[in-house]
Amino acid sequence: MGAEDDFGLWEQELGGGATDRPEPSGLRGPLVIAGTMAAGCTVLITLGERPLGIVGLVLSSMILLLWRAGL
Repeated sequence: MGAEDDFGLWEQELGGGATDRPEPSGLRGPLVIAGTMAAGCTVLITLGERPLGIVGLVLSSMILLLWRAGL
């Protein structure tokens, strides 16, 4: 078994015979959670807890950004 054979096996394991179609990302759950957190932080801001609401919005947006980037 040579280097070309090893590379072919590696490509088959990673590719899995998939086509060029994108994989479903399951985006609905994180979007629901993000919307709920944004609504909760907005309520905190309107109730007078402005710093806490802003921190919540910043943290949730950072988490969603990192999740979407795959980290």
